[in-house]
Amino acid sequence: MDVPELVSGPAQLVLTATVARRYYVDGRSKVEIADELQISRFKVARLLEQALSTGLVRIEIGHPGSIDVELSSRLRDHLGLRTAIVVETQETDQSALRSLLARAAGELLTETVTAADVLGFAWARAVASLVPTLGGMAAAPVVQLTGSLVRDDLTVTSTEIVRDVGRLTGGRVSCFYAPFLLPDRETARTLRKQADIAKVLARFSDVTKAVVGLGAWGAGRSTIFDAMTVKDRRALNAAGVVADVSGVFLDAEGRIVGRDQTARLICMDAAQLAGVDEVFAVPYGVEKSPAVLAAARSGLVTSMVTHDAMARELLGMPAV
Repeated sequence: MDVPELVSGPAQLVLTATVARRYYVDGRSKVEIADELQISRFKVARLLEQALSTGLVRIEIGHPGSIDVELSSRLRDHLGLRTAIVVETQETDQSALRSLLARAAGELLTETVTAADVLGFAWARAVASLVPTLGGMAAAPVVQLTGSLVRDDLTVTSTEIVRDVGRLTGGRVSCFYAPFLLPDRETARTLRKQADIAKVLARFSDVTKAVVGLGAWGAGRSTIFDAMTVKDRRALNAAGVVADVSGVFLDAEGRIVGRDQTARLICMDAAQLAGVDEVFAVPYGVEKSPAVLAAARSGLVTSMVTHDAMARELLGMPAV
């Protein structure tokens, strides 16, 4: 008789708990669950067996770790995400929250990334924080997705992020040296044509999984906001921007706006980002919840790791 696999990684844990809850608590059939989650009924049966054999299901569904499986499942459904991982914590300090979520995000990437993937990394503080957790991840090729911002309070560049990931995992690295934000569209266009940069940008279409920054549009909540001129901020404010996804700007409904400003950035544009199979973000701080909702509505971000306070705030907002 086959021995069921252990429920180990966070995505597998949340999926197993979701299946178990719908079967044992909600009374849905295996066929109904398979249709709802777009998996085979045979996988549903295997997951139910795993839930029992690993002790995830006893009298109630639960898990002794820091991942809140019920909130994770509810948030996934509410925002229409592929994967949602919600970490239970009383922490409110931004730096501590970032580090806590980085560990969970690192576990998720280690679980889901394979050597057949091409993994892209944009610049963001949360992205930089998760890099040290990736030592066990598969040796997938790693591609730099954004140029670098130079500020006194930013200690790691986007180039260093991908180089560090490659060093930790052994994955082949494609990186370039260029600013994130340029003074005008023509300068950005010229820079993109430089051979070493163009070679990396050509790899954007190969990226299967991307890790991006998700900022709320406001001072101290988006490094791009802080780097832009007053004129650009006013133009983006007039366009209704509430979020930026590593250089792609969104209004509250998740519509793409600010294309003129994105054209001045060295980054994936909206069409390229939409072409990536799975896009991960690690948002934290409940004040960013409107930006997170906009990102979910846009469909550009498909998977999230966040904390329970953010999840509850989002669950109080309209579903996607």
